[in-house]
Order: sequence, then C-alpha cells, then structure tokens
Amino acid sequence: MEVFQIEGHSSLAIDIDLSLCDDVKSPLVIFCHGFKGFKDWGPFNYVASEFCNNGLSFLKFNFSHNGVSSDDLLNFSDLEIFGQNNFTKELYDLDKVIDWAISKFGAQFDTNKIYLLGHSRGGGISLLHGSNDSRIKKIVSWASVCDYKSRFDIDKIDLWKERGVVYVFNSRTNQQMPLYYQFYLDFINNEDKLSISDAALKLNIPCLVVHGDQDTTVKMEEGLKLHDRISNSEFLKIKNSDHVFNSKHPFDGQNPSVQLLQALNNSILFFKK
Repeated sequence: MEVFQIEGHSSLAIDIDLSLCDDVKSPLVIFCHGFKGFKDWGPFNYVASEFCNNGLSFLKFNFSHNGVSSDDLLNFSDLEIFGQNNFTKELYDLDKVIDWAISKFGAQFDTNKIYLLGHSRGGGISLLHGSNDSRIKKIVSWASVCDYKSRFDIDKIDLWKERGVVYVFNSRTNQQMPLYYQFYLDFINNEDKLSISDAALKLNIPCLVVHGDQDTTVKMEEGLKLHDRISNSEFLKIKNSDHVFNSKHPFDGQNPSVQLLQALNNSILFFKK
C-alpha cells in the first residue's frame, strides 16, 4: 500500500491509500467512508488487503472535511472542519480522486473497470456519483442510506438556523461533533442533485446492496428500498449484523467477524464476476 495526498475541496487535503495489484488489467475499487468515519477506521485496512489479495486494486481515502487531519489519521482532531462538511464537498472530493487515479496510475489498472464501494453515507455518495459518471461500472453499498432528506429533524431546523450549529455525539470518542447550518443549506440548495432515490432510478450498472438485519443506525428497510429502485441490483442480507458488520475500532487484523467476512467476500465475488 502506498500513501498519497491530493488537494480536495476548499484546497484541503485528501489523504489516499492505494493498493495496486501486479496485474495491469485489474479493476480499481474506490472506497468511500461514511459519517463519523475515516479510511483507517476499524477493519478497513484489512478490507483493502483482502481486495488486493483477490486481484482487485483498492483505493481508500479521507474526505477533505471529515475532521481527521493528515498528521493525526486515527482521531477527529479538527472538529471545525468536520462541521463545515457537506454532501456537495464529498461529491467534489470523490470526482477529484477518480480523476487523479486515472491520470497518475491509469496504466496500472483497467480504467474500464472502475468500481465504487461505499459504507453508510458513503454509500449514498457512491450511488449519487455513479449515476452521473460513465466511468463507474459497478457499485456495492454497505449499510447505505437511501435518502438524505429524511435524516433531517424538520422540527429542529429553525433552532439549528438560530444557533448556527447542532452537535452530534460520538459515543466511541465521547466528542460532541458540530454540524453547522451550512450543511442543511447545501442540501436544500442542491436537493435535486442530492436525491439518492432519483439516482437509484437512473442507475443501470450492476449494483450490490449489502445490509445487516440488526442495523439500528440505518434500518435494513433502507437497503431494500435501494434494491427496489435500482433496476440492475442484487440484495444481500447479513444476518445478526449491525451497521458495521459487527466490527470495532481499533481492529488488530485478527478474527474478523463472520458478518464482515460475508459482506467482504460477497463484494469481492460481485466485483470479479
């Protein structure tokens, strides 16, 4: 695995991990982390190595505004930047990552086989981008949301506007993580472009929707809705699985959960077939 850094939205850094297979005809899988996530969370390094071991080059990256700084890749040390994140910035970052990968390493993988893998909110970002980018040939979503708008608490929008910020508690780190009102404004001002439902209806490339049946963060019903809306999709239910397939952070690389292995192995098979 090699590490790189490119310029993302607002000239902030995007940190990238790239694992290239020896076969120049290998596909490239690009992984998008979710809300309160980052590229090195839990088993994501293990996931990257397993993809590469199975002939799939793998790229994972931190969105420029995810709150994890380049000099502290395992902690949310920049909550001010986290609060300034929004969906539009993440779509911009993903496009920049794809452009960079092709321009710098296009000779070392099959540029006709660029795939997206997204977890949770990153699943939504992957579906939105994939519906508008002909370079993307397959998508796998892990525990993806099916709609961003429904996740806003409409009764509290006025208070959010008045205060300018709301806080989301991170139970793992015990941090109160800010979301500034610009996050909501960005969604409202770009609602048509940020409709995962519309994107799902537009998609005609092969998609695999993976969801745990015990996911309390994003209910499995959301995954089923995505599956229903994507014409060329498969649905995989992971039994007795939570939002992160029963994984934890940190992860020592030993004894991955049965649920993670099921999601991982089926995703590899889907991308390879």
